[in-house]
Amino acid sequence: MQRQLAASLLTALALALTACSTAAPAPEDTRAPTAPAGVTATAGSASTVHVMWNAATDDRAVTGYAVYRDGREVRDLPATTLMTDVVGIAPATRHRFTVRARDAAGNVSPPSAAVTATTLPAAAEDRTPPTAPTALRVTADGSRAASLRWSPSRDDTRVTAYDVYQADTRVHTVPGTATTAHLTGLRPGTAYAFTVRARDAAENSSPDSAPADLTTAPSPGAPPNTAPQDLTATAAKGEITLTWTPPKTGAPVTHHELHLDGRFATTIVWGTTPPPGRATYTFPVQDPPGTRYVVTLRAQLPDGTWGDFSAPRTVTVR
Repeated sequence: MQRQLAASLLTALALALTACSTAAPAPEDTRAPTAPAGVTATAGSASTVHVMWNAATDDRAVTGYAVYRDGREVRDLPATTLMTDVVGIAPATRHRFTVRARDAAGNVSPPSAAVTATTLPAAAEDRTPPTAPTALRVTADGSRAASLRWSPSRDDTRVTAYDVYQADTRVHTVPGTATTAHLTGLRPGTAYAFTVRARDAAENSSPDSAPADLTTAPSPGAPPNTAPQDLTATAAKGEITLTWTPPKTGAPVTHHELHLDGRFATTIVWGTTPPPGRATYTFPVQDPPGTRYVVTLRAQLPDGTWGDFSAPRTVTVR
C-alpha cells in the first residue's frame, strides 16, 4: 500500500513538473509595422525611377517591403533592401510611389507618404557615358552616418543621376543636379570605401570616381580600429598587386588574411620580420579579363585574433 501511494505521488509530481515546464504559446502577432519614412523617388532615365526609404520598425521584426506605383505593387523586397529601381516605365510620364512594410505574421503597414517622379523624355540613341566624378570627399557624421561631396561630371547630353557605391554595391542615388549625398546605417568602428558614378538618361554609367575612405568612430568603450590602411589594388596581365600599411599593434604583423568578394582567399605570411612601412603582395588570377573583384585585408593581432577589415578596393582583371 505504501509503495502504491509513493508511486502515485511520484507520478503526480512528474505530471505537475511536465505541466510547469511546458511553455505557454506565444501570443498572436497582430501589430503591423510602422509605415516606412523618408521615401524618395528619382527618375534615372526615360524608363526608370529609383525609389529609396528608411527602415520601418515592428514589435518583432520587419521581414520585407512592397513598392507601389500608382497604387499597384511593382516590387517585393527583403527587409535588408531599402532601395530599388522601378523599370519599364513610359518616357515623360508622372507616377506616384509608396512603400509598405510587412512582418512574418503577414501584418502590413499603412502606405508611406506618397512621392512623385516624372521619367525623362525619350532621347536619341546615346552611347557616350559621362565622365567620372572627381574630388570625392567623405566626412563622418557621428559613428553611423557620413556625408559625401564631389565635383560634377560632364556628359554630351546631361547627367541625370549619381550613384554611390560601397564595395561595388550601389547604396544610394541622388539626382544629377546634386553633388552631395548623406548615408546612414553605417556601423561604428568600421572601415568603408565609397565611389561615385554618374549616369545619363540612356543609362550610360561613368567610370568610378577615385575611392574615398572613412573609418567610423568606435562605440563607447570599444577598442580602436585595427584595419590595414591605404590599401591599393592594381591589375596587370594575369596578376593583381596589393600594397597597404599594416596596422600598429605594438608588434610586427606577420600574417594577413586576403578576402575576395567577401570570401577567404589565402593567408599572407612573412617567414621573417616583415618589411618596414608599406607591404606588397602579388597573386596570380586566371579569370577572364573584365572580371571584377572586391578586395579586403585584415591583420592577425599579437593575441592571435584577427583584426578589423580594411576599406575594400575594387579591381578589374586585365
